[in-house]
Amino acid sequence: MDAVYYEEAAKLGAWMGQSGKTLVYGGANCGLMEVVARAVHEHGGRVLGVVPQILSERNRVSTYIDIIVHTADLNDRKQLLIDKSDVIVALPGSVGTLDEVFTVMAANTIGIHRKRVVFWNINHFWDDLFRLFDGLEQKKVLNKPADEIMVRVETLEELIACIC
Repeated sequence: MDAVYYEEAAKLGAWMGQSGKTLVYGGANCGLMEVVARAVHEHGGRVLGVVPQILSERNRVSTYIDIIVHTADLNDRKQLLIDKSDVIVALPGSVGTLDEVFTVMAANTIGIHRKRVVFWNINHFWDDLFRLFDGLEQKKVLNKPADEIMVRVETLEELIACIC
């Protein structure tokens, strides 16, 4: 993954820590979220890690977590992440990220909650996904307009404005 993603993730974490925010994330010791967690921790914020058993068994748990909530599996983890989060931000990611954000978006469409996913489109990472959703909306297969289940931001400044 390009260095720009890690640099931006660190900036987000620094802002969160300096602003006294609490990061809620999956607790792994790798990837962009670990960069965010480290920066939050180093800048005075709190980090809550929702850790599935398999991460503990494989010694993949971050050392930057202030509060650990253990879960049996990924489904429990996802539900707790959603329940404990006020804002869901999708940094560039892979299948796990997509799984989590689609769960949030699907629950929104049927009225379980009104949380929207904020996609931080660093370096145009999410452009293909946005085209997919634009197509779904044009085909009129979404139960709600896309802007009711997701937000698209390009810069850290836009992301911060969306969070605050």
